[in-house]
Amino acid sequence: MNTKINLENLTIEKAHNSLKSGEYTVTELVNAYLNVIKEKNNEINAYREVYSDVLEQALVAEEMFKNGTATLMTGIPLALKDNMLVDGHIASASSLILENYKATYDAGIIKQLKNQGAVFLGRTNMDEFAMGSSTENSAFGNTKNPLDTSRVPGGSSGGSVAAVAMNGTLVSLGSDTGGSIRQPAAFCGLVGLKPSYGTVSRFGIISMGSSLDQVGPFGKTVRDAEILFNAINGYDENDGTSIKKENRLQSTPLKKKIGVPRSFLSGDGTDKEIMKNFEESCKKLEAAGYEIVDVSLPLIKYSLAVYYIISPAEVSSNLARYDGIRYGLHEDGKNLYEVYTKTRGKGFGKEVRRRILLGTYILSHGYYDAYYNTAIKVRDAIKDELTNIFLEVDAIITPTSPMMPFKFGEKSADPISMYLADLFSVPANIAGIPAVSIPSGKNEQGLPFGLHIMAPFLREDILFTIGKDFEKQAPHKI
Repeated sequence: MNTKINLENLTIEKAHNSLKSGEYTVTELVNAYLNVIKEKNNEINAYREVYSDVLEQALVAEEMFKNGTATLMTGIPLALKDNMLVDGHIASASSLILENYKATYDAGIIKQLKNQGAVFLGRTNMDEFAMGSSTENSAFGNTKNPLDTSRVPGGSSGGSVAAVAMNGTLVSLGSDTGGSIRQPAAFCGLVGLKPSYGTVSRFGIISMGSSLDQVGPFGKTVRDAEILFNAINGYDENDGTSIKKENRLQSTPLKKKIGVPRSFLSGDGTDKEIMKNFEESCKKLEAAGYEIVDVSLPLIKYSLAVYYIISPAEVSSNLARYDGIRYGLHEDGKNLYEVYTKTRGKGFGKEVRRRILLGTYILSHGYYDAYYNTAIKVRDAIKDELTNIFLEVDAIITPTSPMMPFKFGEKSADPISMYLADLFSVPANIAGIPAVSIPSGKNEQGLPFGLHIMAPFLREDILFTIGKDFEKQAPHKI
């Protein structure tokens, strides 16, 4: 029996074929990852917890191979962001206020993956309540970038991306409200997909911004991201925003034309070496047979401003439930008001408090129309602008982030500088469209670049097609 499993070059399909042929068992595969976690997690801090029932899950998956019910995801080790509910396990959103909260039911996506025999290795560190771009806002310590431990892995899904990058899992799941899958994927040299809003159930995912949040996969290849997306994609009656199959659009053939919003990229904020890599990526796509054309998106530059009005407003509303009364942290006080203030003051970190205050202000009497309603109107205009451009091109490309992976503490004192990390990723959340970050090379220091691709609503298939074509032109380590 071959227990020397090459985790570095493993993909879901390679693992599936090896498990099916009996080259190794699910238990052996899982143990290979558990050994890496034991060796590396103390330094990287990708995992908050490794689940105690991992080997029991492996046995269930092995039984599925024996009785012929195995799917592509059966026995595949998976890491989960700490905001996903797994019955009987803690889900804390990396916050003190939920430090000991044990889920009483499975999230919709967890049910789907359990039915397919996936093996959940554990929950991963994140920016508290998914607020941040560096995983420096976790109440339980920073997660380090496995490619350079002096640097951040990106955020808010920093633990999920670092778990894959350090070979501590084959694939993982994150959530993306403004770039929280794609930006860390770019910072750690992986593929990260934010699906169309409504394609993946949000039931049982701890909410940040309900009209923006979406769960998606991390993997080393586009195909791995595609397989994991297919495994969690589907209608869920428990999620009021979930899209029924009959309401999903039919695919149309590719025009083989990709748009570049040049004026959006021409600002001073983008690192010069990132733009150089982006131009090289455009040439690779041309070599793959795509026509690269300039497109005009005059409203897209307002996406970040719109995001930082809508998102804090939804944060303020969603986090009102953490009051020290029903679940989570409870601090005693002389009266109800004091219970609230003590509990929330102790339980929420600085960035979470900042966004709650901002959101409450935005929604307050006298400002609601000026800020929130105006942002909603601009959001609709940005959606329309993108919809119209997609009549001309298959996809729109930009760099994933305007900045390279930065060092710890470099941006944490300046929230605005940190928020700019989402400049290119936020429009996809504002419009609800699918977007992916794909590795596009490394600089002289070995730090990775990411190419960001957006496609029309419900057209993940376009991202997978272009992504695979790009991978053939720019092969990385797989």
